[in-house]
Amino acid sequence: MAAFEYTAIGADGRRTKGVISADSPRAARKELRLRQLTPLKVAETRGEEAAGALKIRGGLSAKQRALITRQLAMLLQSEMTVEQALAAAAGDGENPATRKLLLGMRAQVMEGNRLADAMLSAPKAFPPLYRSVVAAGEASGKLGEVMERLADYLEKTYKLRTKVQSALIYPAVLGVMALGMVTALMVFIVPRLIEQFDMLGADRLPLITRVVIAASNFVRDYGLIMLAVIVIGGFLFQRAARTLAVKHAIDRVVLRVPFFGSMNRTVSAARFARIYATLSGSGAPVLESLSAAKGAMTNSVFANAADDIAEAVREGRSFSGAMRTTGVFPAVMTHMVASGEAGRNLPGMMNRSAEFLEAEFENASSVALGLLEPLIIIILGVVVGLIVLSIMLPIMQLNTLALG
Repeated sequence: MAAFEYTAIGADGRRTKGVISADSPRAARKELRLRQLTPLKVAETRGEEAAGALKIRGGLSAKQRALITRQLAMLLQSEMTVEQALAAAAGDGENPATRKLLLGMRAQVMEGNRLADAMLSAPKAFPPLYRSVVAAGEASGKLGEVMERLADYLEKTYKLRTKVQSALIYPAVLGVMALGMVTALMVFIVPRLIEQFDMLGADRLPLITRVVIAASNFVRDYGLIMLAVIVIGGFLFQRAARTLAVKHAIDRVVLRVPFFGSMNRTVSAARFARIYATLSGSGAPVLESLSAAKGAMTNSVFANAADDIAEAVREGRSFSGAMRTTGVFPAVMTHMVASGEAGRNLPGMMNRSAEFLEAEFENASSVALGLLEPLIIIILGVVVGLIVLSIMLPIMQLNTLALG
């Protein structure tokens, strides 16, 4: 089966381009008409050109990836073949790039490749963790069930991320406005008002006024330099954080930070449990499930903990005991895992612990974001109040001298 690049007009009158797999140009045109597309041009791609046509350089957004996964899960569970499911999902897609991606994978599947191998044509769209889960599902013969679990995981992750981002918009805008307001006061307003107090002498000004004047002078004289230092320092820190030793040290420090460390620990443990439960529950071996869970970890401390657990399991030790020895997983999770081992239902308990930790993180983040807005307002009020007080005290002194 060959790949054909086409240009066609849809039912809405719009021109669209893409790639379709068919036995011949005539079959390609027929399939386009079945999709309610009027073909204008159908040309076969050959050799390296065909490979390039079936390869997507761009990626998928989290929302698109979750939607595609849910569609494929539903289609596969309705007893469609992988080829039919990919074709149906491509037919429903409104994004030309997404249709090209799905049809490219379909062509590779029809050539005898596994779905996980076909996803290698779009590494940015389907990360290694995603492909590992799909490969485990294919190996166990439960691809539809695995895709459904994967879709649940992606949708929960996307909803939680969207909720946090939406809740952060207003505090972020408020914080930027507060910073801009204070900067404008210190750079433009305070210096002009302070000029009126020269007759008092610097040594006779109140302490708070002298502190505000010093801060204003520092911001005016060194503000741009400090901004440049912060930008360059942030860039160098980001580069250094890519090295394993520095990243590991940073990740360990992050886990010790009050509140934020606990939140990071909860998120990482929930992700570990969710991925392990998805793979292990689909029939994947313990070590393979641990390897995939390790790949999902953004915190290197948890990634190293996954290696330690795998080594302990190879030596015949219990899973829960190995988790407890690492000292990085929440106590409630290790207790639930021990219960799952005793009841021979480790994947089920991992899934329940993931749900518990995700709910805990969602509640904690909601409370924290709810407190962030009033905290910013209070800080802004205190700073502006101190600036106003530093200006009013010298004015009151001038009035006293004038009346005296």
